[in-house]
Amino acid sequence: MIRKFLYLEWKAFTRSASFGTNLAVKILVGFLAVYFTLVFLAIGIGAFYILKELKLDPIVTINKFMIYYLLVDLIIRLLLQKIPVMNIRPLLVLPIKKPIIVHFSLGKTVLSFFNFVHAFFFLPFSIVLIYNGYDVLSVILWHTAMVSLIYINNFVNILLSNKDNLLAVFIGIVATLGGLQYYGFFDITSYTSPFFDALFNTYWAFAIPEIGLIGLYYVTFHYFKSNLYLDAGLSSKHDIAKTEDLTWLNQFGTIGTFLKNDIKLIKRNKRSKTTVGMSVMFLFYGLLFFTNGIEAYNNPTMHIFAGIFVSGGFLITFGQFVPSWDSAYYQLMMTQNIPYKGYLSSKWWLMVIATIVTTIIASFYLYFGWQVYMTIVVGAIYNIGVNSHLVLLGGAFTKTPIDLDSGKGAFGDKKAFNIKTMLISIPQLALPVLVYWIGAKLANANVGLALIALLGIIGFAFKNKAFSMIEKIYKTEKYATIASYKQKS
Repeated sequence: MIRKFLYLEWKAFTRSASFGTNLAVKILVGFLAVYFTLVFLAIGIGAFYILKELKLDPIVTINKFMIYYLLVDLIIRLLLQKIPVMNIRPLLVLPIKKPIIVHFSLGKTVLSFFNFVHAFFFLPFSIVLIYNGYDVLSVILWHTAMVSLIYINNFVNILLSNKDNLLAVFIGIVATLGGLQYYGFFDITSYTSPFFDALFNTYWAFAIPEIGLIGLYYVTFHYFKSNLYLDAGLSSKHDIAKTEDLTWLNQFGTIGTFLKNDIKLIKRNKRSKTTVGMSVMFLFYGLLFFTNGIEAYNNPTMHIFAGIFVSGGFLITFGQFVPSWDSAYYQLMMTQNIPYKGYLSSKWWLMVIATIVTTIIASFYLYFGWQVYMTIVVGAIYNIGVNSHLVLLGGAFTKTPIDLDSGKGAFGDKKAFNIKTMLISIPQLALPVLVYWIGAKLANANVGLALIALLGIIGFAFKNKAFSMIEKIYKTEKYATIASYKQKS
C-alpha cells in the first residue's frame, strides 16, 4: 500500500500543469539545500576547534545555548516547513485503513530536509568529540538525544501548523529571552543547560527525549486519525459573511474596484493576513545590518540588500503571487469584460502604497544616521520603479493556486508562507547590490545610491511601456494559468 501511495505522489507531481515551474523551483531549492548542508557541515566540524580557541568547553557551550537552537529551529519550521500532504478525500471512500494513511503522511515528514540537515551539524561535531578523547558512549547517547529533540520539533510543528499567530509568539519569546540574557536581567540557559548537560553526563538521561518523541508521535497520530473524516477535520469551515462597501474607492474607477477586492481579500483570509504579518517582520530585518551586531553585514553593499528588504517586504511577499491570490475565482474573472491593464494597475498601486507607508514607518532607522535611512529610501525608489514591475512579470509564470483558507483540516494546506517568494526575489536583490558596488568602486557610496535611485526613476518613467509588455505576457499565459488553477491537489 505504501508503494502505491508513493506511485500516486509521483503521478500527481509529474502530471501537474505547473510541473515545469515546480521542477525549476525544486532545483533551486536543491541548490539552497546543498548550500545550507555545507554550512552546517562546516559549523559541525569547526565549532569544536573555534570554542577551544576561545578557552571554552565545546560540549558545555553547545549545551548551554541548545535551547535557542531548538527554538529557532521550531520558528523556521513554522515559517517554511510544509507538511507533506496527500489528496485524502478520495482515499476515504476506498478500502484503505485510516492508520495507514496517517502513518504514511507522518512518515513523509520524517524525511524532510528540515530534519536531516541537522545531522550535518551534530554528526561531525560528535565525531570530532570522540576523536578528541570524549567518552564514546556519552557522545553516542547525547547525539541520539539531540536527534530525538529535532524530531520532537518536527511533530510539534505538525500539531501547531493550524494555529494562528504562533510564529509571532515564538519569535517574541526568543527575542525576549535573548534580550533579557544580553542585558543581564534573566538567563534562561542557567535553567536549561543542566538538562542538556545531563544528556551527556548521565547514561540514562537520553531516554527522556526518546520517550517524549514516542509519546508525541502517538499523540500526533491519534489527533489526525480522529480528524480524518469528511464531516470533521477535512470539512470546509464557513465564516459569517460581513459586508464592506469601501465606497470611497469608487472614485478611482476600475482600479478602485480591484483595490476593494484586494483589501477585502487581505482582511478576510488567514494566508493573506499572515503574508502581511511577514512583511511587517521584514521592516525590522534591517536591525541585523544597521546595528553592527554582525560583522559580515557591516558594510554598505549589504546595507543596500537590507534597504530593499525593509521597504519592499509587502511587495516581495504579496506581489510575487499575483495573480495567484485570485486563483479561486480567476476563471470567472476571465469571463468578464475586465481589462488586464486595470487589474495589474490595481495590484501595482497596492504594492506602491504599501512600500511608501513602510518607508515612512521605517523612519525610526534615522536613529542609526541619515545615511542608513537614505539607503532605505533609495531601496523604496528602486522597489517602486523596478521591482514592482518584476514581481508582476514573474506572476505571469507563477501558476500555483493559493488556498486562502489555511486552517482547512487535517493534512490540509496549513502553511501561510511559501519559500518560492524568497527564491523569486533573488534576481530582484542582486541587481541593485551590483549597481551600488559599481558606483561605489568608480566614485563613492553616494554615487552608488544615486545610480540605484536613477534606475528606479527610469523604471517609473517607462511604467506604461512596461505594463504593455507585461499585459501581453499575461494574455499569452492566460489559458495555461486557468488550467493550472483548476487543479486542486
